Amino acid sequence: MKLSRLRADVLAGLTTSFALLPECIAFALVAHLNPLMGLYGAFIICTLTALFGGRPGMVSGAAGSMAVVIVALVVQHGVQYFLATVVLSGLIMLAFGLLKLGKLVRMVPHPVMLGFVNGLAIVIAMAQLDHFKDGDTWLSGQALYLMIGLVALTMAIVYLLPRLTRAAPPALVAILSVGLAVYFLGLPTRTLGDMAHIAGSLPTFALPDIPWNLETLRIIAPYAIVMAVVGLLETLLTLNLTDEITESRGYPDRECVALGAANMVSGVFGGMGGCAMIGQTVVNLSSGGRGRLSGVTAGVMILLFVLFLSPFIERIPLAALVGVMFVVAQQTFAWASLRVLNKVPLNDVLVIISVTVITVFTDLAVAVMCGVIIAALNFAWQQSRQLYAEKFMDNGTKLYRVHGTLFFASTTAFLKLFDPADDPATVTLDCSQLSFVDYSAIAALDTLRERYSKAGKHLRVVHVSERCKKLLKRARVPHA
Repeated sequence: MKLSRLRADVLAGLTTSFALLPECIAFALVAHLNPLMGLYGAFIICTLTALFGGRPGMVSGAAGSMAVVIVALVVQHGVQYFLATVVLSGLIMLAFGLLKLGKLVRMVPHPVMLGFVNGLAIVIAMAQLDHFKDGDTWLSGQALYLMIGLVALTMAIVYLLPRLTRAAPPALVAILSVGLAVYFLGLPTRTLGDMAHIAGSLPTFALPDIPWNLETLRIIAPYAIVMAVVGLLETLLTLNLTDEITESRGYPDRECVALGAANMVSGVFGGMGGCAMIGQTVVNLSSGGRGRLSGVTAGVMILLFVLFLSPFIERIPLAALVGVMFVVAQQTFAWASLRVLNKVPLNDVLVIISVTVITVFTDLAVAVMCGVIIAALNFAWQQSRQLYAEKFMDNGTKLYRVHGTLFFASTTAFLKLFDPADDPATVTLDCSQLSFVDYSAIAALDTLRERYSKAGKHLRVVHVSERCKKLLKRARVPHA
């Protein structure tokens, strides 16, 4: 590996570690957990997925999308049950990858991807607004103006520095510059230390202190399944986005296996569960991180912050980190999707907007599921409308050559194409242009045979494809 590539990955990883800190602390606090659990989870998951995952350049850590689903569990049953849930969710992710189900992400349409990206960009930006509060009240007066000014300065450095030099990641330069300015000028602004004190020791191995029985499984399994689904969805969609940005190909099944193993390790070492983090991934990629070393650097730096560097890290102004995340939100949002809203089909516009809104107001898993369902229903509707038949008479025999796809949504239209009462005694159905997809198609063909049989007429089915023959044979439906 070239020295310049190593340098770029190390600097990108260092920049990403600063972006990980406030997010992981905030997510731990949201879940009513010790902030160190968020940092331990970030160190373990980020490092292991970077080393063994299927997508170099992608950053994983203690994610808010997974944190919010376990708040009730922590409140009702405590931290030990939460750690057991993290281990079980990791086992589910591991199984998902070993079964090679990562390819299912191909079922997510592009409009759903756009809605996912836009929704998370809005969520990232909205999450930064909490830093403009002191407790439950908004900042005002000098404190507000100073916060806005430092955020604006940070964003200006990130945007303008690349025009002067690309020797260092602009986000890293912005954080350090604003941090030094605040320190030497003695500006009274909130720092990372105001969120939480991050000094700690190495994470230690300990199995969750819970009764290992079916009752415990009944408690943690629902939360573990939800955590696994959310984590896998966000990871696989972020992997797709990273593929697009880097114009390279990742390996989703390998990433799922690594993510599952990392969550299991995090759970037994007292860390939070996690998955890919789109904001931090964008920070890493935009800072030049393309290799595994960038993710490893980010993870290891989190541990070094906890062990040795907490007095310095806690002095970083929150405004600098907020400014960087605002830039990340801007860069993450798919602005091109706004320009094509009047050029793409209305159903795609509906999917983009629906997934965006649902992501913002509920969670990623629900948003993606809704988007896929809407897209699938629309596809089914469009396909069902494209079914038609050519009709020919030949020596007293009527031939129907049906074009299209026969499945659950098109069976009614298929049956309406025929006229058993007025057709001649012998009718031929030419399936050379017709595809049978599911059991509904088989049932429709069987119904059509019965209708002609009741009318005292014979229906021949010809030119069935080999795949459709196997489908019909399995269902024991006769064909010519």
